[in-house]
Amino acid sequence: MTAHQFSILFLFALVSSVLLQMWLAMRHINHVRKHRKAVPAEFAEQITLDAHGKAAAYTVAKTRFGMFSNIFDAMVLVAFTVGGGIELLSQLTSPWFESELAQGLALIGSLAVFSTLISLPFSLISTFVIEARFGFNQMSAKLFITDLIKSTCIGAIIGLPLLAAILWLMGQMGEMWWLYVWATWLVFSLTLMWVFPTFIAPLFNKFVPMEDGAMKERIVALLARCGFKSNGLFVMDGSKRSSHGNAYFTGLGKSKRIVFFDTLLTHLEPAEVEAVLAHELGHFKHRHIVKRLVWTFALMLGLLWLLGVLKTQPWFYQGLGVSTPSTAAALLLFFMVLPVFTFILSPISSITSRKHEYEADAYAAKVCAQSGGSSEDLVTALVKLYRDNASTLTPDPLHSMFYDSHPPASLRIAALRRLNA
Repeated sequence: MTAHQFSILFLFALVSSVLLQMWLAMRHINHVRKHRKAVPAEFAEQITLDAHGKAAAYTVAKTRFGMFSNIFDAMVLVAFTVGGGIELLSQLTSPWFESELAQGLALIGSLAVFSTLISLPFSLISTFVIEARFGFNQMSAKLFITDLIKSTCIGAIIGLPLLAAILWLMGQMGEMWWLYVWATWLVFSLTLMWVFPTFIAPLFNKFVPMEDGAMKERIVALLARCGFKSNGLFVMDGSKRSSHGNAYFTGLGKSKRIVFFDTLLTHLEPAEVEAVLAHELGHFKHRHIVKRLVWTFALMLGLLWLLGVLKTQPWFYQGLGVSTPSTAAALLLFFMVLPVFTFILSPISSITSRKHEYEADAYAAKVCAQSGGSSEDLVTALVKLYRDNASTLTPDPLHSMFYDSHPPASLRIAALRRLNA
C-alpha cells in the first residue's frame, strides 16, 4: 500500500464513521421526540408525563451536543494527522532533548496537554450548561478546576513512567517488543485496579463507612448469601458533583470495596438498594468482570501485534502526515486512528454487555427472592433510577445498539417481570 492510498482509506473511513454517527444521532432524536408525549404503558404508574418529557429533552440536548463534539473531534483528528499537526509538534519538541526516549515523551505529553485544552470548552458546556439546565450539576467552578488539576497531576505521575517504559521497550526489545509492552501494561492495569480504591479515589471523593443499622445489616446478610467478601461498605459523596445516583464495587482481591452514592441511598428504599447491589454482585458471581478483563487483555495483545506490523511500514506514517518515523509517532497515530476503523464493530460489544446485564438481573431476582422479595424490587429501583437520572424510556433501537451497554428500559423491565411471573 502506498502512503496516498492509506490517506484516502483513512479519510474515507473517518467520513463514513462520522456520517454513521450523525445518522444514528438524528434517528435517536427523532425517535425520542416522537414518543415524548406519552409515557410507555409499563411505566405509566411510576413516571409522570412531565418526568418523561424532561428525559426526552435531556436526551435530545445531550445527543445534539454529542453531534457537534463528534464533528469537532473529527476535524481535530484530521488536523493532527494528514493535516500535519503531529509532524509540527515533533519538529517543535525534538530540539528540546537529545535522546529519542525524551523526545517521544515530549511529543506525546505536548499532544496530551493540547488535547486537554481544546476539549476543555466541551467539558465546561456539558457540566455547567447541559447538566445544570436539567438540575443535575452540583459542581462548583472551584471543584471543577481542582478536579482538573488533580487528574492532570495524577495522570502525569502515573502515566509518564508507564509511557517511558513502553517507549523504551518498543525501541530496545527487537521484533517481539509488543509482547513485552503487553506484559508491562497488563501488570500496570492489575496494579492500578488494586490501588485505585484505597489511594486514588479518595483524592476526589470522601468515602465514609456505612453506618450501622437496618440497611447495613440487610447488605451484610446479602453479601453472606452471595459469598462475597469485601474490604468494607462505603458511602461516597457523589452529590457534591451530580444528583445522579449509582452503586458499584471496585478493586481486586482484599482491596474490593462496595460503594454507594449518597444520592442512591436517599432516593431508594432498603429493598431496592439491596436489589441494585444484588445486580452488581451478579456480575461478580457470573465472573463478568474476569471475562471482560480477559477479553480486554487478549484484544490489547492483538492490537499491539498489529502496531508492531504497522510500525515498520513507511506508508503508515506518511499516509497520516508524519514524514519521520519514530516509536512515539507510531504509538500516537495507531491509537488515534483506531476508533475510526472500529466504530462499526460497536454492536458486537453491546450484545455481549447486554447479555451480562440480563444475567446479573436474573441473579438479583433470585437472590432477592431468597430474602422474601422478588424481581419487582429491582424493577421499582430501576424505574426510580430512570426517572431520577432522566434516562429516556424510548431510545432508538439502532442507536442504542451502538452506544448503550445496557438493554433499553422496556426490554429490561419486561425480562424481570417474566422472571417474577
